[in-house]
Amino acid sequence: MQTIDIWNQLNLYRRKIISLSFLFLLSSSFAFGQARYNEISKAGQDDKFVSYGFFLGGHTNYWRLKYSESFAEQLFQSNGRQIQSITPYYSPGFSLGFLVVFRLHDQVNFLITPKVGFYEFRTDINTFVADPSPDAIDDSELYTTSTVINESTMVEIPVLFKYKAQRFNNSRMFFTAGGSFMFRTKDQEEADIEDIGTLGRDFTVDLGIGFDMYFKFFKFSPEVRFSHGLLNMYRAEATDPAYSSAIESLRRKSITLYLNFQ
Repeated sequence: MQTIDIWNQLNLYRRKIISLSFLFLLSSSFAFGQARYNEISKAGQDDKFVSYGFFLGGHTNYWRLKYSESFAEQLFQSNGRQIQSITPYYSPGFSLGFLVVFRLHDQVNFLITPKVGFYEFRTDINTFVADPSPDAIDDSELYTTSTVINESTMVEIPVLFKYKAQRFNNSRMFFTAGGSFMFRTKDQEEADIEDIGTLGRDFTVDLGIGFDMYFKFFKFSPEVRFSHGLLNMYRAEATDPAYSSAIESLRRKSITLYLNFQ
């Protein structure tokens, strides 16, 4: 059975979580400062039935990996190699796209946000050393690590509902929820060259939180959004045979900071 070291996971991702939280709090503080001291902006973005904009996004993403039953029951061995663990890590990337916003109510919007995302997924394959030194006392001397990187450019079509709080001068808080369809730009044959084979299409569930900040001629909306992939992206037949049977499924997970301009 696969075990999870919660404290280790928190330690690995603590810096990323703190950085995103700091940026988000900085943006929200600026929003409230503007709302309190500046004149009320009347650019009218919220009064139009259809409005447009663009956004830039910076994300960190990784594979949610599930081991196969054969790996969970015993240490996995294949082709003379003994696999100690397969560990995905968060990797950075960015995206850009356009906003199409439909006003359903003063506090409810429907959004279509087509974008292009650039992704990198890093996975470490840890293999026990065949003949370790009898004097080895450090875990790093007992196994070797090889890193596999999957790179992809994805075209994504998120569809979201946005619920906004009542406007307070020049700012208002909002929540977003919805899903996205995405597909990879390179064909499957080219993707199969990578050591870990993956499919090229996915559906995700997205949840976000942010602030609208109103300026004289535009609206700026920083947002943090969490995305969870629904489909198993793993392609065992295109994966290195040395460890292909150790993996049962791979599903994407990402945290994105969006800078929306409308």
